[in-house]
Amino acid sequence: MMNEPIHFRTVVKLSVLSVFLFLALIYVSFQGRHLIIGPQIILSEVPAKVQNQKQIFLTGKTYNISRLWLNDRTIYTDTDGNFNEPLILENGYTVATLRAVDRYGRETTVAEGFVYQPVSFVR
Repeated sequence: MMNEPIHFRTVVKLSVLSVFLFLALIYVSFQGRHLIIGPQIILSEVPAKVQNQKQIFLTGKTYNISRLWLNDRTIYTDTDGNFNEPLILENGYTVATLRAVDRYGRETTVAEGFVYQPVSFVR
């Protein structure tokens, strides 16, 4: 058997097909990044751990979520995923738990602890 020469057209076709498949793979990976990453909660302004005010606000941004809760109470985000939710602190120690679920049922949780110490008046 003789080795047949590889035709220039065949090489060009295979090269173009390879580049197309490579670009398609990159595109699918880029579009599927939200599937890979899952739901995210980012607190942008974490209040101080020790508070002398009864009400604080938890402010942050969410990504890739379908539902969001603060201490098992449904809260809502704007169209960009931002939230600014009040939290009433109990006397002593309070844990604020943010929980989010994406449309595939994957869950993420962020918990922060706060201590409420009222300002005492000294006479």
